[in-house]
Amino acid sequence: MACCVLQITGLIFGGVGMVGTLAATVMPQWRVSAHIDGNIVVFETMWEGLWMDCISQLGVRLQCKFYDSVLALPPPLEAFRALMCIAVVLSIISFLMAIVGVKYTHKTKEDTQGISIFILAAGVAFLLTGILILIPVSWTGGGIIHDFYDPKVPTPLKRELGAALYVGWVSAALLIAAGAMYCSF
Repeated sequence: MACCVLQITGLIFGGVGMVGTLAATVMPQWRVSAHIDGNIVVFETMWEGLWMDCISQLGVRLQCKFYDSVLALPPPLEAFRALMCIAVVLSIISFLMAIVGVKYTHKTKEDTQGISIFILAAGVAFLLTGILILIPVSWTGGGIIHDFYDPKVPTPLKRELGAALYVGWVSAALLIAAGAMYCSF
């Protein structure tokens, strides 16, 4: 019975982590403009994401623009896009493997070796997905924090951590927890 509860909990964590991975990938709030000093009146808020930049004017009007050229992007951004896309695909595959493994664990009692290998593969895939998400999210967060405290970076170019980074960290934690649950079988 405890095995069943752990499998269902891992499936829920993996499903929420999968949705969070997709959300973090498409959200434009990776880097958000910072409001520093005594500048209380701010008319524009800038968001920078993996796929587009957005400007919100007075919180009423939102304009987003996709990046013009893939070749004009900085190399880290290209790598982060690739890692997040791989993580999205891998999270979907691992979630489907977990569904099949949980479903057949309860239906069949003859081939427990095949089912346990299937669940172990889903657990390893969840762990790998969590690590793939942590790389671009943590790297971006570290760069933002470094630039924020660097006195050489002009104030208008300083950014804060965006909501997509927090979604990415939570998703990675949930996927790693789900992977640990499935690998423990």
